[in-house]
Amino acid sequence: MGASKHSTEDQQLEARVLDAIRLMERRRNPCFVGFLDERQAVLAQTVAQRFGCAFFLGWGGYKEAERTVFGVFPEEPDAEAFPIQPITLRFRKQDTLTHRDFLGSLMALGIKREVLGDILVEEGRCVLFVLSEMASYIVSQVEKVGRVGVKCLLGLEGKLPAGRKVEPKEGVVASSRLDCVVAFAANESRSIAVKMIQGGLVSVNHEVCTNVSYTIKEEDKLSIRGWGRGIIAQFGSPTRKGRLHILLNKYC
Repeated sequence: MGASKHSTEDQQLEARVLDAIRLMERRRNPCFVGFLDERQAVLAQTVAQRFGCAFFLGWGGYKEAERTVFGVFPEEPDAEAFPIQPITLRFRKQDTLTHRDFLGSLMALGIKREVLGDILVEEGRCVLFVLSEMASYIVSQVEKVGRVGVKCLLGLEGKLPAGRKVEPKEGVVASSRLDCVVAFAANESRSIAVKMIQGGLVSVNHEVCTNVSYTIKEEDKLSIRGWGRGIIAQFGSPTRKGRLHILLNKYC
């Protein structure tokens, strides 16, 4: 996929997983690594298997979670053991807040990404999953998201909001090459898209990709710094001129 900037982070994650395994084996109690994205979760599983850990699990607080805490266990894993706390935030329904708004406000408090799991937003309400040790601090500190006042409560009030909303974008691209797809997604020229890719601003499936000719496939997850994140929902049949129909769902 081209040069990756993840190598140092991956080494640090491998060390954290190994530390957790050693601590679990010494104390015979479950040990946990913070919230991981999907790519990191796969890496954590690989490390656990390499070092002979028989019992491990990724859990994010609910079944369909994208971000999960990685846990290693001395025996069969138990989701109830994970140090995860949901927080409910309520705001006026006439105000519009997005996943990015909530994430930005939390990061502005100095909260590390590994503390934060999924952020589920609907009209007038947000549910976020955090490491239990930081839950009370977050509830005490978050009074506004942007300029919008919010009320924070520990725990889950009501049902979980639906998964992240998406904004569909349909069109045609010259091919399924990464530079073509990035140009389409970001509404930029292909030459600008090439600079963005070569500048390390684009990730595919959570990994930085600097290969402009990399072939994008359906279900690939795309992240462009300054644009956001999305998923390739579909490539359609070619047009008469050989261009491809594309459906891209951008996360709101």
